[in-house]
Amino acid sequence: MLDNLMQAYSFINMRFLLEGAWVTIQVSVISIAFSYLFGIILGILRYVNFKIISAALGFVIDIIRNLPLILIMFFTYFGLPQIGFKPTPFWAAIIALIIFESAMVAEIVRAGIQSIDPGQMEGARANGMTYWQALWFILLPQALTNMIPAIVSQFISLVKDTSLATIIVLPDLMNHAQIIYGQNTNYTIPMFIALAAMYFVVCYALSLLSKYLERRQRYQGKPANN
Repeated sequence: MLDNLMQAYSFINMRFLLEGAWVTIQVSVISIAFSYLFGIILGILRYVNFKIISAALGFVIDIIRNLPLILIMFFTYFGLPQIGFKPTPFWAAIIALIIFESAMVAEIVRAGIQSIDPGQMEGARANGMTYWQALWFILLPQALTNMIPAIVSQFISLVKDTSLATIIVLPDLMNHAQIIYGQNTNYTIPMFIALAAMYFVVCYALSLLSKYLERRQRYQGKPANN
């Protein structure tokens, strides 16, 4: 058993795993950045309630949120080439994650803005702000602060969901682990342990970041003592 562990965790295997982990991190970071941006925009558009636009967005978002992510990945990798766009597995995974996570974040943002006391908007408008100024400078900052735990939890799920991209042969952490234990079945359990440890490190780091941001926002929101 010890020999299997030593061989499974050889320098070559660990370097190969870390190369896959780097791909996972790249996909995660790019997907998080764009889905956060698009999610905020879509969430605001849903909240503002433009009659036709908001209804259409709500319909599309509901469809996306209720589809399996793996189905969206299949579409981006196998379906998009049918209309003339052929992304690599790397970009197909990113596009799928952005589509799915943007819809999830949009609903978090919409609900977060709606949770703010309507009196905040009324007070801002009474002080001469336009509707959009009040939304951008008063409601949205408060909503985003309240949404930190939900959004970070969603992005932790995103990191774990990158493992689904192995189905489209993305050379990520999961794919590289499968290659290693595919060559020697004795490495299966050691590879599962290594996978669990690496995913845990990344996801736990995000959860710590969430707690730090929450504490920082609470501290900044406290009135100064005279």
